Amino acid sequence: MPGAYEVVIGLEVHVELHTASKIFCSCPNRFGSVPNTNICPVCLGLPGTLPVFNKKALELSLRAALALNCKVNSFSRFARKNYFYPDLPKAYQISQYEYPLGGIGSLDIFKDGELVRTVTIERLHLEEDAGKLLHDEEHASSYVDYNRCGVPLIEIVTAPDLRSSEEARLFLETLRRTLLYTEISDCKMEEGSMRCDANISLRPKGSEVLGQKVEIKNMNSFKAVQRGLEHEVMRQTKILDKGGRISQETRRWHEDKGVTSEMRSKEKEQDYRYFPEPDLPPIVVDDTMLKKIRAALPELPVTRYRRLMNNYGLSAYQAEIITSEQSLADFFEETLQNYTQPQKVANWLLGDVLKIINVVAKEINKTLFTPAHLAELLDLVDEGQISGPTAKEILEDCFKNGKMPAVIMVEKGLGQISDTEELERVVAKVLEENKAAVQDYEGGNKKVIAFLMGNVMKITGGKANPQMVTALLKKKLDK
Repeated sequence: MPGAYEVVIGLEVHVELHTASKIFCSCPNRFGSVPNTNICPVCLGLPGTLPVFNKKALELSLRAALALNCKVNSFSRFARKNYFYPDLPKAYQISQYEYPLGGIGSLDIFKDGELVRTVTIERLHLEEDAGKLLHDEEHASSYVDYNRCGVPLIEIVTAPDLRSSEEARLFLETLRRTLLYTEISDCKMEEGSMRCDANISLRPKGSEVLGQKVEIKNMNSFKAVQRGLEHEVMRQTKILDKGGRISQETRRWHEDKGVTSEMRSKEKEQDYRYFPEPDLPPIVVDDTMLKKIRAALPELPVTRYRRLMNNYGLSAYQAEIITSEQSLADFFEETLQNYTQPQKVANWLLGDVLKIINVVAKEINKTLFTPAHLAELLDLVDEGQISGPTAKEILEDCFKNGKMPAVIMVEKGLGQISDTEELERVVAKVLEENKAAVQDYEGGNKKVIAFLMGNVMKITGGKANPQMVTALLKKKLDK
């Protein structure tokens, strides 16, 4: 019975750093190249080669550590993690073990504006990535692409603080936003630049003793992480309910089948035979370097999320979507520099603007549409110069050609008719031509005003100011 157990989850997140070159050589750090073209003797671990540490990788790692409230260790060093696998040509991985770059940190996760949990970060360390195996099931063959060997990684390890698959997803979404804001990585799970392994165990509710953990791999999206964990909860529950024991193992997630399967027994630390990397000196971080990196950090998404709700009265949903991308949050606040109604800006941004953004598949700051465009468009609506439907038409043109809304309105003759004398002439004409409808109104059928409004719009080509027309119709009909 799922209700009889408490779920305990810890995550290990690998994030590729956004550097131009690899961590210990000058080969390009680039996704999508022809297999085995971004390689050299250093990242292949050929005899006689020596690694040289990439300073940019250190700077990005420190930025990540500070963004996650980690204690930055002034002394850290690399170690060799020994294991044999086809995608690891050296038969060891250069990582950090006893002395990681980042110590204890934390990240808050929210839902509907409420704090769900403060998740402890146990450590953040630097390492190199391995290559990638490509499996050809048709020909029963596997190939190795070593382009990824030596790409700089940080591994972020959480404490077993998470208590549900949903919390795990919320944590990953928050972590991804944080890393994107700080420009540490592009965090594209579909390209492998952000990968997550999950450790999960069950224990009787009320117990303080941790159950036997199982590691789940091969989850390539936030949705897959949530589904994989949910499946594992059900699998372990069935075993425990029958009096069985959970084996410590690594399991693979199968997205197409929605199940996990045994991959291998879980390695222990001693299996890796860690020892200090002899070819690299220790990393020493001084206060001057830390202060410089801390000063360059942007406002982080969790802080901005709360500020947008407090300062502008946005709902938790609005604030969450707007802060999901830094460019979108910047666009929102820059629009408010010229138009001071945050709710209207948020409604347009999360409605019609995002619809177009999703179609063009670009970040908003990479389109022709700017905060100045949105501010002017909303001003035109407020001033009665254009209607809502006309504003949506102009919005699409702004994205296509970058022209300002007022220019498009004039060029296409889309301005709204707000001249009282002109509208009175049209209303008088409509009432004269529809006497039966006027009689129905006088007889108590107030709904015919919509029919009369439609006739006014037809004559004016939809340009009549609807609020003014409604007021004029009521004024004349109620006499």
